[in-house]
Amino acid sequence: MRTAQALPGPADTLANPACVVGPGQRCEHALVDQTLNQRLYEYEERVRGRFAVIVDTLKTLSAFQHEIDFVARAQRLAVDRLGFTLPEDLLNEAWVSGLDMRALHSYCIFRSFKECVDRAESDQAAWRERMAIDAGFLESCGYHTVDISPCADGRLQGLLPFVLRMAPNDSVSVKAYAGAMFDVEGDAADWMHRELDRLTGAIAGGDTANYLKVAVYHFSTSNPCHQGCAAHGSNDSKAVESALGRLNELRAAIDNTFGRGAAPEVLLIGVDTDVDAIRVHLPDANGEVNPYRYVDAGEVYKATLGMDSAAARAHLAGMVARAERADGWAEGEGSMREGMRRLVLRMLEANLSQIEYVIQHHAGRYAVIGHDEEFICAGEATNFVQLRNKYYYAHLDTVEEGAADMDVGIKIFTGLNIKHGLAVPVLVHFHYCSRVPGARERAVVRCKRVKAAIQARYPHLHAQGLLNCQMAVSDRRGSERCAFVEDDVEDAGH
Repeated sequence: MRTAQALPGPADTLANPACVVGPGQRCEHALVDQTLNQRLYEYEERVRGRFAVIVDTLKTLSAFQHEIDFVARAQRLAVDRLGFTLPEDLLNEAWVSGLDMRALHSYCIFRSFKECVDRAESDQAAWRERMAIDAGFLESCGYHTVDISPCADGRLQGLLPFVLRMAPNDSVSVKAYAGAMFDVEGDAADWMHRELDRLTGAIAGGDTANYLKVAVYHFSTSNPCHQGCAAHGSNDSKAVESALGRLNELRAAIDNTFGRGAAPEVLLIGVDTDVDAIRVHLPDANGEVNPYRYVDAGEVYKATLGMDSAAARAHLAGMVARAERADGWAEGEGSMREGMRRLVLRMLEANLSQIEYVIQHHAGRYAVIGHDEEFICAGEATNFVQLRNKYYYAHLDTVEEGAADMDVGIKIFTGLNIKHGLAVPVLVHFHYCSRVPGARERAVVRCKRVKAAIQARYPHLHAQGLLNCQMAVSDRRGSERCAFVEDDVEDAGH
């Protein structure tokens, strides 16, 4: 574990922008949950460790692949280092044409991810119980459902437990879209389903609670012109305006359909993915969000570092109150609802722990501020593994629909994998509901159709063994999670 260190002063502003202190001072904030930070760090190390050993293990296999007892030795090594066995057919053929390292590498990526999914409950148990924002707190703020749509960028995959310190639970839904450009019609349908649950009494406290829709955009302070949101050309203003536009369209769609006042509350949040500091845009008394009226958690951290917890909370509340009273471009119509204020204050305070987490364990700014994913997830995202940059996500029902996102993913992995001779691993994943007859079979058919379309879109990569697809399905309501589905003709992991 890397401990917090005293920083020499302003010269380190670029390296550690959230905490620049004088001699003898330390980056240790009174409102930071150090125990939770430690538990999240252990989780991060455990998950990343399952992938970190893959390359060295395969290099070791390569060194003795022509020996008589190769298959037995290889399987012992794989179980010892990776925790699973390797496909026998790939190992048995090694003496003829050598190991297919591209296929083995992709197989190990998929299996390691499956290990993370299967062990998610035990891996996450220590930090889930300590999250600053849980279902009970959301209910106390007046929300029965929080529907979050972040950008699909891999750097936001740790949004819930790390950046927001929010416990994954049945009250919280996360659906990522490129540029946070969520499907308004789809979200209106989701709202209607939850409203039906509320009206039929399926949601506890639903008679007084409300629905909250959150859009999360992102930006990069280190390299704003190249490492911001790719969906918006790294144009931060466009990212903000587009996400806010979607929120306003959702409110208008529901108000126009069900009557004025029916629309859910909305919240806009920005994330500086270099340091994981958030900007919370404050709604006014009418629920309107002004893109210029926000509080930056990075500024809160710097302004309150060195204060005791009571003084820091009072100062944070004052910063929020001043932002609400802002005039000019940032002006709004009165103060936000009290429940929203409680949530905003808790989000900003909780994010201070993540800012310090990046200071403690990533030297104040992530070493890789761009993409560093292990594979592409095409179709519907899996939310079982909550960690930054585990995979690049392309939301799609058909490849034609998500062609632009897939092309971006292939471009990213051309640099990450192909230029090093490795294939692009693509996990084709869809959800189904076991309560609906035939749903799993239809999800498998979707997987096969999308897999075939991906191979057809990149035929040169597929022909050269530089594109490896694995299909998987998950039950929304049951225990089946990321269950691998094999192709009728060939092994989908190869």
